[in-house]
Amino acid sequence: MTTPDPYPEYHRLRAEDPVHHEPATASWVLTRYADMEGVLRAPGWSCDHRNAIDHQRWLADMGAPEAIDSLMSKVLLFMDPPEHTRLRSLVSKAFTPKAVEGLRPRVERILDDLLAPLRANGEMDVIADVGYPFPVTVICELLGVPVEDRDLFRTHTRQLAIILEWQLTNEQFMGAAEASFAFATYLFPLFEERRRDPRDDLISALVTAEVDGDRLGPDELLTTCVLLLTAGHETTMNLVGNGLLALLRQPDQLRSLRDVPTFGRNAVDELLRFDSPVQLTARTALSDMEVGGQCVRQGEQVIALLGAANRDPAVFADPDRLDLARANANRHLAFGAGHHFCLGAALARLEAEVALTALVRLPGLELAADDVEWRESQTLRGLQALPISFWEQ
Repeated sequence: MTTPDPYPEYHRLRAEDPVHHEPATASWVLTRYADMEGVLRAPGWSCDHRNAIDHQRWLADMGAPEAIDSLMSKVLLFMDPPEHTRLRSLVSKAFTPKAVEGLRPRVERILDDLLAPLRANGEMDVIADVGYPFPVTVICELLGVPVEDRDLFRTHTRQLAIILEWQLTNEQFMGAAEASFAFATYLFPLFEERRRDPRDDLISALVTAEVDGDRLGPDELLTTCVLLLTAGHETTMNLVGNGLLALLRQPDQLRSLRDVPTFGRNAVDELLRFDSPVQLTARTALSDMEVGGQCVRQGEQVIALLGAANRDPAVFADPDRLDLARANANRHLAFGAGHHFCLGAALARLEAEVALTALVRLPGLELAADDVEWRESQTLRGLQALPISFWEQ
C-alpha cells in the first residue's frame, strides 16, 4: 500500500478475493464498497482494539505498558458507544458545519500569512511549506496554543500520528508514547490555566463542556486534544498534497477550477474519493458476523480498504478517472461512515478548499519533479514532498 499506485491491486483483489482472509492475523481484508459501508454502519462492530483476539499478543510484542494501552482506549477513534457517544457529544459542538464555516476568515488569514513570503520565490514544496504548517497552525490557533509553543506541536504530531497505523513496530509505538508524554507535560497545566481563566478557544470550551452534568476527565481532555492535532494535521496535509498532485497530472481538471471563484465542496469530495488520505480502517467483530458471504468470528478484525471502496465501479462510474463534476462524489468513504464518521470532516474540507483555491491560481503552476516519493505507510497515503514552480509575484 506504499506503492505509487495501489489502485490496480485493489481492483485485482476486489475481482478475485473481495473478502480476503488472513489467518495469521485473524483478520479479513475488504475491497467492496457495499461490504465496507455495511460494517461501518452496522451495530456489532467495535473500534476498541482490546476486543481483538490477538490484542494481548500485540501488547506483549510491543512491550506496551498497561497504562499506555488504557490511555489509547480513551482516544475517540478507539471507543465504542456509550463512551464514544458521550465523549463525541462533548466535543462535537466546535466542529459543526456552521461553527467551522465561522472559522473561514481565520483560516484564510493563516494561509495568506504562509503564502506571502513564498510567492516571491517562484517555487515551493507544498508539503513542507503549506501542507504541514497550515493545518497545524489552524488547529493550534483553534485550541488556543500560544504562538511561541507551536513548534512543540509540529515536532511531535507526526510521531503520534503513527498510532493510526494498522501495524506498528515497537520503535514506532515507543516513539508515540514519548510524544504522548511530552504533550501531557505541556497540556495538563494548560488545562488548569484555562479552567481558572477561560478564553475564546477550544481548550477552554473542552474543559468547561458539560452534558447532563458530565465533563471530560484529564485523560479524555489529553487524548481529545492530541487526536485533533495528529489526525487533523496528517489527513489535511495529505488531502492538499494528493489533491494538488492529481490536478497537476490532469490539467483539464485544473483548468476547470480556475474558472470558478472558489474551489467548492464537490471538487474536494472528488479529490477525497480519487486518492483518499486515509486508506484503511479496522473493526472487530463482537460476535460471529456475516460479511460478503463469509463468516467473521468473534474477535476477528476486518480491514476496510477505504481507498478500494472509493474506486469501486459498482458505485462510481469510470472510477479511475478524476471528474470534479462527478454527481455522486460525496458518497466516498474517505471520512468513514456511521457513528465514527470523521468529527473534523467539515474543518478538513474548509482547509482543503482554502488551500487548493489559492494554490491552483498560482500563475504558471507546474510540477517541478518528474517523480514524487510516497511516505511509507499503510493507513495514511501521502507524499514525502511535492515540489512545484510558478511565476514569481
